[in-house]
Amino acid sequence: MLPFTRINRNIRSLKRYRQVLGVLIKYGFGHVIEELNINYYLELGKRIVTLGAKTQDIERLTQPERLRMAMEELGPTFVKLGQILSTRPDLVPKEYTEEFRKLQDKVPAVDFQQIRQQIEKEFDRPITETFAEIDPEPIAAGSIAQVHRARLHSGEDVVVKVRRPGILKILETDLDILAGLAYLVENHLPTSELYDPSGAVREFRRTVFREVDFTREGLTTDRFANHAKDIKSAYTPSVYWDQTGETVLTLEQVDGIKVTSFEELESQGLDRKKIAENCATILLEQVLVHGLFHCDPHPGNIMVLPEEKICFLDYGMIGRLDDELKQQLAELLVAVLQRDAQRIISLLIYSGDLTEDIDRGALKRDITEFIDDYYDLPLADFNTGRLLTDFVDILNRYRIRFPADLILLAKALVTLEGVARQLDPEFNLVFYLKPQVEHLVRARLSPIWMSRDLVALGRDYGSLFRQLPQDLRELVHRVNHNKFKIDLEHRGLERLITDLDKSTNRISFSMVIAALVIGSSLIMQTDKGPMLFDFPILGLLGYSIAAFLGLGLAVAILRSGRM
Repeated sequence: MLPFTRINRNIRSLKRYRQVLGVLIKYGFGHVIEELNINYYLELGKRIVTLGAKTQDIERLTQPERLRMAMEELGPTFVKLGQILSTRPDLVPKEYTEEFRKLQDKVPAVDFQQIRQQIEKEFDRPITETFAEIDPEPIAAGSIAQVHRARLHSGEDVVVKVRRPGILKILETDLDILAGLAYLVENHLPTSELYDPSGAVREFRRTVFREVDFTREGLTTDRFANHAKDIKSAYTPSVYWDQTGETVLTLEQVDGIKVTSFEELESQGLDRKKIAENCATILLEQVLVHGLFHCDPHPGNIMVLPEEKICFLDYGMIGRLDDELKQQLAELLVAVLQRDAQRIISLLIYSGDLTEDIDRGALKRDITEFIDDYYDLPLADFNTGRLLTDFVDILNRYRIRFPADLILLAKALVTLEGVARQLDPEFNLVFYLKPQVEHLVRARLSPIWMSRDLVALGRDYGSLFRQLPQDLRELVHRVNHNKFKIDLEHRGLERLITDLDKSTNRISFSMVIAALVIGSSLIMQTDKGPMLFDFPILGLLGYSIAAFLGLGLAVAILRSGRM
């Protein structure tokens, strides 16, 4: 039996663990709990959870709907997880991503007294010394933070984002539970290795803890502001660092018009077509020039300023593309434009992670059909969002894991195209994307870029040849002294060990019952000792104990669902 600490060494609250399991069972995922053998691992002298029946109302819902409702009931960590998974169609099926998009982290606002204490704790001074005025009523309240309007002593109007008190402890506990569940999933569900649950939880932990550190968000906002200096149509709110810390972020209040407030835009004489063009130009500049882009350009995060200037809000979730990823993206798009299916497969092999048993012939056929579906389309009928969605569907079908940032980019482009087409029904992202990609490819082939690549390549090979003699010497030394070891990991045996343990216990139990029956039968033949109704009491007692134990064994077997 694996020790409980192996499942999760950092669980701070067994009560919370039981609550999570109880909610999953409530929404019809008891079979998953059974598959993971959680009751076995959490044996504490009694059954931790009781697998109950779903209510009729819940039974009518689809599995994605039930999982979404379970996440909402479990609170901020699981809501945030669902929101992130909604952007990862490469990890979860389409019906789940669509359902997870409905997740809302709108929760009742924290009492302003707690917000005041959080601000005073952050800056170690009375709130009146930090802000001249602050509105006690929040303009937005989420599971991680809430936002208030305020005014500085220097007179500037600002918005203040304050982290909810106590949210870190909740996140840490829930993330430990998720890590424990991921460990069990990997060891009991063989197909889960395609999705790397533990790796996904580690990435989620990294993402969510970066998001709750408002100092990082402030630095990111400043970086976007610095990049936007070269784009006349872009505007980024200023960060007030004297009023910003790990739990408090103070930004310039931007008075603009929401990008989908069409009547107000037209009343101000703003050109909707130009606004759509500026949105596309800014995002593509972020991606292909700076390699740092806004991951969630939905209407609530886009404000329109005078002269069709665009202001993106909320830089808590961003994506990054290094030079290598940008080049892979450019080559992939060029291969699509050139109808080169073999080149696309080569890029997928290099950039992604293909399973060993993949049918490459079928993959080539599907990619060729994918290209044919879009190649001859008139530009007016071209839909970038549908193209990216279809491409991700192919990745999912063949279990190809692609870099997460490229998947986030696909989601950002789809979202932006949807917003832009509301502004301008004739908008087409390819019109703006194609020249940017061609420019990136030309730049990659320039002498300056190629010489830089050659220098980097020479440096890498130089390091390799300098280190190689030492590595070979170390290898020979280990072999000669019998210190050369190869670590092998047997995966999937824990379930077998568990089942064997259960089977052995049942056999032993059955043998004890059989011994009691045989012993009691022998005693019944002796007619000695205390008697009851002309039968030896010891024989009757033995039969009774054997019947009780046999009934318990039968119930246990029936509850497990395995005869």
